[in-house]
Amino acid sequence: MRLRLTPRDDSYYDMFADSANNLVTAARLLVELISDGADRAAITEKIRACEHTGDERTHAIMRRLNESTSPPLHREDIYQLASRLDDVMDAMEAAADLIGLYQLEELPKGIIDQVEVLERAAEVTAQAMPRLRSLKDLTNYWIEINQLENQADQIYRKLLAHLFGGSYDALTVLKLKDVIEELEAAADAFEHVANTVEGIAVKRS
Repeated sequence: MRLRLTPRDDSYYDMFADSANNLVTAARLLVELISDGADRAAITEKIRACEHTGDERTHAIMRRLNESTSPPLHREDIYQLASRLDDVMDAMEAAADLIGLYQLEELPKGIIDQVEVLERAAEVTAQAMPRLRSLKDLTNYWIEINQLENQADQIYRKLLAHLFGGSYDALTVLKLKDVIEELEAAADAFEHVANTVEGIAVKRS
């Protein structure tokens, strides 16, 4: 058996878990943001704080990757997973920011459905990250994320149909479309995270 002269740096697993837990916090804040009577300005600031935290954690992973001589996964996989977790956060923060910037008081019910899917995807992702170390019991994770992304696609298409159904003026349609597209991008990004994890598992199997 070949001895490992340089100890493997396993701190990445904790950093990935921290990044995923930050997504759970942001997704739950999104749920609050679109609730009746919410203090949207205050909640949006909290989501921005989550985005800053996410950026810091992503940069920490990249710095560690540049300094590490013995990462536990392929360098390109670490880079890709960190980047895709960050993509989720960026899309959720963008959606929250647009709701405030566009001063959207009333939101279609479908947006609530979108955000609830994101909340579940964040929870499933956070539950999966600690298992990345052993790469065990992950199959159900990427299966459920795929199902959630399909559900998000259906909600997105129904929302588009609703927006262009004549209930809104043209300017409001454009504003709402921007928001739902960012939420759809977040759902897609969650699937990209799951696809990256599946790819890592395949390489290590």
